[in-house]
Amino acid sequence: MAEQERMLEAILFATADPVTLRDIEQRMPHGCDAGEAMIHLRRRYEGRGVEVVKVGDAYAMRTAADLGYLMQKETVEVRKLSRAAIETLAIIAYHQPTTRAEIEEIRGVSVSRGTLDQLLELDWIRFGRRKMTPGRPVTFVVTQEFLAHFGLESPRDLPGLKELRSAGLLENRPAFGAMPTLGTEDEDEPEPTEGQSELFED
Repeated sequence: MAEQERMLEAILFATADPVTLRDIEQRMPHGCDAGEAMIHLRRRYEGRGVEVVKVGDAYAMRTAADLGYLMQKETVEVRKLSRAAIETLAIIAYHQPTTRAEIEEIRGVSVSRGTLDQLLELDWIRFGRRKMTPGRPVTFVVTQEFLAHFGLESPRDLPGLKELRSAGLLENRPAFGAMPTLGTEDEDEPEPTEGQSELFED
């Protein structure tokens, strides 16, 4: 039986996929009892770093479940946003809820589906309520994931023009069209239109 265990161990070690007892017996010499040998082999591997596990009606050697963390490797993948995606994200953040047509009007160019898909995939924007205008266009708003990534409690914490200019992110000239003025530069900010106050619709 000890020799049968050795043969069984060799087969399992060299086979990447789980193997059934029938397949094992076909490899072993005539008269061997693969089922009995498997019982002894599994008992011998109990508590070891590698165990013999049953997968369906087959068997395989696998790393012990409690040691799986040793096999993990974590990597940070840096995904750079395109200029179009950054501009689109900024417009949505400052003007939400906003439609695709409104984004295009502010940017002055059309917005590709891929740009919005990328931001949706990152879970930085989501669909808001449909606008009560002809065609009922869908709107976009930023998500809690976006706020968490940039350390913001709410969209109202986004920097205003004054902060952006002082940080060197904007030139000292009026920004594009309807960029809102938050923080200390809100004296001339227009009253929000109906529905604009709900930044996160259900």
